Amino acid sequence: MRAAYAQDAILLMDRAADHRVPGAAVTQALCGHWDHEGPCPVAPHHTGADRSGDRVVVRILFAVEPHREDDVRARIVSVLSREEAQGPGGATARWQLLTTEAGDIRPEEKEHADRLRDSELG
Repeated sequence: MRAAYAQDAILLMDRAADHRVPGAAVTQALCGHWDHEGPCPVAPHHTGADRSGDRVVVRILFAVEPHREDDVRARIVSVLSREEAQGPGGATARWQLLTTEAGDIRPEEKEHADRLRDSELG
C-alpha cells in the first residue's frame, strides 16, 4: 500500500525565469514527460512553486510504496540538482538549488495527499 510524502526545496532563480520549470522537470523525471496521458507511472505527485523575489519554494507531494520512497526522493533531488531544464515553452530555465529536504504532510494537504495515495498508477 502506498503512503504520501513531501519533498521541499528552495531555489535561487532569476526573476525572469519561469518558476514552473523545476516542477515540469520533476514530472519529467517521474513520468517521462511533463505532458503525459493518464496516471503517473512511478509516483502520483503534485508540484507547487511559489516565488518571492529571486527565491522559489518548491513543494512536491507524492505517493509511493514505502520501500520506494528513497528512490522517488533521489529522482526529485537529482533533477533539481541539475539546476536547469527546458520548460514546456522551449525556454531553458536555470536555478541554484539552495536546500532540499523531506517534509511532512501538512493538515491542509491531507485530503490532496490521500487522493494521490489512492490514485491509479499508469
